Amino acid sequence: MDETKQKLLTKATLLESLPPARPAELHATSIAKTISGKHVLATTIGRGQAAITLAETQPEVNVSLWFHDQYQQQLLVRALQELPTQLRLYCEADPPPSSHGGQYDLAILPFFKSGEAEFTRDVLQSAFQSLAIGGHLVSAIDNPNDKWLRSQLAATGETVRVRPDSSEKPTTVCYILQKTRPSRKVRDFTSKVVFRDGERLLTAITRPGVFAHRRIDPAARHLLNAVDLASGAHVLEIGCGSGCVSLGLAARDPSIDVYAIDSSARAVSCLQQSAAENELFNITASLEAQGAVPDPGCYDLVLANPPYYSDFRIAEMFVESARAALAPGGTLLLVTKQPVWYLEQLPGTWNDVAHELVKGYHLIEAVRP
Repeated sequence: MDETKQKLLTKATLLESLPPARPAELHATSIAKTISGKHVLATTIGRGQAAITLAETQPEVNVSLWFHDQYQQQLLVRALQELPTQLRLYCEADPPPSSHGGQYDLAILPFFKSGEAEFTRDVLQSAFQSLAIGGHLVSAIDNPNDKWLRSQLAATGETVRVRPDSSEKPTTVCYILQKTRPSRKVRDFTSKVVFRDGERLLTAITRPGVFAHRRIDPAARHLLNAVDLASGAHVLEIGCGSGCVSLGLAARDPSIDVYAIDSSARAVSCLQQSAAENELFNITASLEAQGAVPDPGCYDLVLANPPYYSDFRIAEMFVESARAALAPGGTLLLVTKQPVWYLEQLPGTWNDVAHELVKGYHLIEAVRP
């Protein structure tokens, strides 16, 4: 088999091992393939199909696929096992540097119409800033009647070209703009949330895309109010989000050791900045999607506010991670608005399961055997 046929076969195999591309990502890919650029930045609303297509069909192109969540990145890695040599994966709070250390020639940004508006603005701005002068930005959305995304792109001051969906029943629209000058103004989307725990005022730094951006979540407040810790306790927070719980507990006693994990690169980055802002040196924040922690079996307390979606698959992972992390006799404390699954599952494998309703939130406590 000659080299060209082998490459085509490899491309087909890679893409066939993934779910079908979302329409907006497919549309953005078809437009991006017509634009030249050696260094490409891509995001994804699926499994990176746009980035993979470019890396496989244009071997001279270097593609950086930027994930915001490590869990999504790991889904792609597990599905493909082997990546195209021109494709690099990153899970970072901000756009990664290009392969040559400079700016990008092309950015590909597909979006859902149901996406968080402020996060979309932030991603658009940061990707536009990462473009070299003369570089192109291609963005598509799953709304053929879109006006909002177009207005955000027009706010760059550049000319926005429209590429409608040409299918019989349009579902998307795609836009192209070329960067002709540096950004006229750059908005800082970072927010500082000041909250009180006991006698101390603390500051949590948050950004769009981080759970509980610009506020302290009521569930976090309930977790803080429910905890009294002994000196020297080892605490794990799974899914730390903006990190208010970890900050509050670490501030109570410098001998308490707090380890916080989240699959969101931005959440981890924000908590690291918050710990420095509050001069709390007993917090470690780590990017982790599978719940793995150093020194499993040594923690005294695990706290969590699991998400409610995914048919409790993520909740189950949180509980399994807590069991692995806790020392025998250690406590799991979680907060939820949907307690039934936990109250059905925990009593069979955990001791002393207790349940309390506080202002619409359910606090569930269980002890590791």
